[in-house]
Amino acid sequence: MIRFHKEGYKIITIAFIISIVGILAAEKFLEIGWLVKSIQIIILFFLVIVLQFFRNPKRVTSISDATIIAPVDGKVVVIEEVEEPEYFKDKRLQVSIFMSPLNVHVTRYALSGLVKYSKYHPGKYLVAWHPKASTENERTTIVVENKIFGEVLYRQIAGALAKRIVNYATEKETVVQGTDAGFIKFGSRVDLFLPIGTKLTVSLGDKVKGGTQIIAQK
Repeated sequence: MIRFHKEGYKIITIAFIISIVGILAAEKFLEIGWLVKSIQIIILFFLVIVLQFFRNPKRVTSISDATIIAPVDGKVVVIEEVEEPEYFKDKRLQVSIFMSPLNVHVTRYALSGLVKYSKYHPGKYLVAWHPKASTENERTTIVVENKIFGEVLYRQIAGALAKRIVNYATEKETVVQGTDAGFIKFGSRVDLFLPIGTKLTVSLGDKVKGGTQIIAQK
């Protein structure tokens, strides 16, 4: 059975209503058979796109403080040592995962721990793979303190199509690896900032599965 994320309930309902009205209107007001069918197929296509975007497949996480899992589905597009200017203000190992509109867009906690920092930043909507997207786009920055890895920062970044970031993390709460951390609507990216020297189990270009796949370990 297909599960949908709660962030999509309203949009899915509206999409269903619009689709039904559009299909019935085409049947009633248009007389050319092929045109009616073409419009109805297009309407159904966009409904399917909306449904698949908000799907929320069940993922079983093997919880461990000694591992960091992929927070989202997507492709690893950046692995490099960078200066993290917002919270750490020193060098960290950045791992960025790009989500296309076809990926599952649920954000899951990459590790268990205490939320030390959670902040929303308004911004631009550059394409998610743009070098400046991490610092100029609409984004949220969250830091989770883990018993083994220490403080790990992850950043939800809006893309050219993403117009809303949902973040569930609140400061001073304890979170569990693999549980829902938020949602980014319509194409985006998540950056992880790990301690220098963290042992990665993924490479540039790898496709990862959020909530289950280990991307770093001690």
